[in-house]
Amino acid sequence: MIETARRKRLAGRGLFIVLFLAILFLRLMPLNPGQVVWPGPDISLCLTLAWVLRRPDHAPVLIIALLFLIEDIMLFRPLGLWTAIVVMGSEAARSRELRWRELPFMVEWLRVAMLMAMLMLGYRIVLAVFFLPMPPLGQVILQFIATTAAYPIVVGLLRWPLGLRRGLSEADTRYR
Repeated sequence: MIETARRKRLAGRGLFIVLFLAILFLRLMPLNPGQVVWPGPDISLCLTLAWVLRRPDHAPVLIIALLFLIEDIMLFRPLGLWTAIVVMGSEAARSRELRWRELPFMVEWLRVAMLMAMLMLGYRIVLAVFFLPMPPLGQVILQFIATTAAYPIVVGLLRWPLGLRRGLSEADTRYR
């Protein structure tokens, strides 16, 4: 019984890592070289928040920090800044996961959108305080809108083929 729960948890962690790295790989591919396009959604942030709210024991904080640190390095962002902000945001979502579990999806979507807005605003404030180069505000707003719109799609894709749903995790069922 314990081996089965441990195996499921390790499989969930492995799947999270593989999906995150696949998203990072697709983000690094030059799909439209030379063309200026609108900023796309941050699918890795959507994946992380959806995973933390559905199976918090499958996405531990160290894995999230390591994956976002790799993303910072690969995308030439200030090293560790977005990582620290996402870790704080994902831990805030993890601490509220039990309360959000019974709420309808629209309420979850609204709360996740507010959390994403606070994360992006915090990132922008830290960049401004330390006089680091910032992307134009219009691009940040467009990326926020795209990320917020992509969240239900990511949740739907996690639910339909992967079966990742809100509910009791293995850790919660052990103590009931």
